[in-house]
Amino acid sequence: MPVQYQDYYETLGVARDASQEEIRKRYRELARKYHPDVNKESGAEERFKQVAEAYEVLGDAEKRKRYDALGRNWHAGEEFTPPPGFEEMFRGFGGGRGGAGGPGGFGGGAFEFDLGGGGFSSFFESLFGGGGVGGARRTGARRAGGRAHAARPGATIEAVLELSLEELVAGGKKSFRVEPVGGGAGREYAVAIPPGTRDGTTIRLAGQGGAGPGGAPAGDLLLKVKLREHPRLRVEGDDVVARLDLSPADAALGAKLPVRLLQGSADVTIPPGSSSGKRLRLRGHGLPRKGGQRGDLIVELRIVVPAEPTERERELYEQLRQASSGERGGA
Repeated sequence: MPVQYQDYYETLGVARDASQEEIRKRYRELARKYHPDVNKESGAEERFKQVAEAYEVLGDAEKRKRYDALGRNWHAGEEFTPPPGFEEMFRGFGGGRGGAGGPGGFGGGAFEFDLGGGGFSSFFESLFGGGGVGGARRTGARRAGGRAHAARPGATIEAVLELSLEELVAGGKKSFRVEPVGGGAGREYAVAIPPGTRDGTTIRLAGQGGAGPGGAPAGDLLLKVKLREHPRLRVEGDDVVARLDLSPADAALGAKLPVRLLQGSADVTIPPGSSSGKRLRLRGHGLPRKGGQRGDLIVELRIVVPAEPTERERELYEQLRQASSGERGGA
């Protein structure tokens, strides 16, 4: 009965003369990309199944050799009828490995591979039998009833990485520990904080997640960056906002006052007649951007009056009120 030919080289996107290491590397890339636990897009799970099936054949040198014997003139999607004598060519890869099978060791289906719903393609089964490729030895441990799981990458682990504003700006390596949900031994990690990292950014550590079953590649560790609240600074995009308290006299007459930066301090010139809420910009003192540039430090002015003025201050404020009474507007 004709089936649709599967071009496994095309599925993995490798040349027919690709090395086993190239095939293995490409499989790991695609498996991580389309794993159902990571990729929720429509069609990702089906693509994952196709990739797993292709690697089941091309990842084994002997299976690949026998698959190549079918010839290279087929194209994906064409109708394919197994050639005469194919039973002998593929004998030993079917149900005969895991238990009694049908004629030629293909009919028993002793191994069934779980690819997240649905098995291998009809093309695969026409050559190797009902999932009986013998992959239980390579892609997963056999379980009760002769069923085995196909090799899937390990679980993706998600964790929160808390950083101070200073750590975000300085970058560099950060050590942290991930404690597993439900208890158990934690694990130490080290991650390089890239320039331009922001609150809410996700950093992916490939292959640092859960171990893969049966020698499959490990999953990924996804770190969501959470910025700790700073006692005197806040972030707005690439800029850092610092509040500067000043007296009514400094606001009215102008002044030069020091302001603390993320690293060090600088003097800020307050223009005469400044009001609360006025913003002054110090360029290049904000968060690092990709490409080596930096955002700005924005100094936000706040006029502060004494909660308990002295007698002298009361006298001077009264004089000021009398002098400016004609300048005040009304409702």
